[in-house]
Amino acid sequence: MAAIEAPLNLRGNKRLRRRQLVNRLAELIATLAALAAIAVLVAVIWAVAKRGASELSWSFLTEDLPIFGLPGGGIAPLLVGSAIIVGIATAIALPIGVLTALFLSEFSPRRVAPAIQLALDLMNGLPSVIIGIFVFGLLVDGHTQSGYAGGFALSIVMMPLIARSTQEVLRLVPSAQREGALALGASRWRTVLGIVLPSAFGGILTGTVLAIARAAGETAPLLFTTSIFANQISTDPRHALPNIPVQIFIWSESPDPEDHARAWASALVLMLFVLVTSLIARALYVRSRRKMTR
Repeated sequence: MAAIEAPLNLRGNKRLRRRQLVNRLAELIATLAALAAIAVLVAVIWAVAKRGASELSWSFLTEDLPIFGLPGGGIAPLLVGSAIIVGIATAIALPIGVLTALFLSEFSPRRVAPAIQLALDLMNGLPSVIIGIFVFGLLVDGHTQSGYAGGFALSIVMMPLIARSTQEVLRLVPSAQREGALALGASRWRTVLGIVLPSAFGGILTGTVLAIARAAGETAPLLFTTSIFANQISTDPRHALPNIPVQIFIWSESPDPEDHARAWASALVLMLFVLVTSLIARALYVRSRRKMTR
């Protein structure tokens, strides 16, 4: 006697329908969270652009800082000073961050790597005001404020970001490339220098650009290290250099409404810089990923 087959239930049981309902609910919550994050970003951009766009002009970008109570003036010294400070920070943080990542990924013993990794994570989460106080006590107290001190403070902010991003990119380099170079008789350091680093160059550059965008907007370290500056363009890092974050803070505390408008316009310039650098970093990252997957 043939066995009686159970009828096929195409509609599913109650447990399956409950799982589908929970899955759709989770997708809806995740979608709403993503839309909320985008809405916050749009609101910030709109608020800054609405208050600062009217002040933007060629003269605002090219003239010296305004004198209190007088109309006109610009942010040319801030742009030059910020570029010098961030350049000093990049020159310090880039080689240290890349070499740290190379040591952790290619040379470090297993017992040593977790401790260094933990130190990088702690530095990455360290409040910037603590970094500012540390550099103030180390380089400024008993001396004078300087662009070097500001660059050194920002390099502490940038270094763990560069190291972590470089680590992630080095992990994407195929192991077959390392093994092939070693099989041909190349030493370990020659393999890293000639094979690993060129393959990961795009990703390293991407992490550096993102770190620059992060450091360019830091205010607390610069308040302690390079906040007493002149109104004109200065290129000597041995003295305090004008910079955008500190000047935004100064203008925001001013009773003059025109200073408030200048602060919004400077914030818009800084935000556009971060936006452009982020887009550049994204493009470099996509290019490096395509190159590695070929």
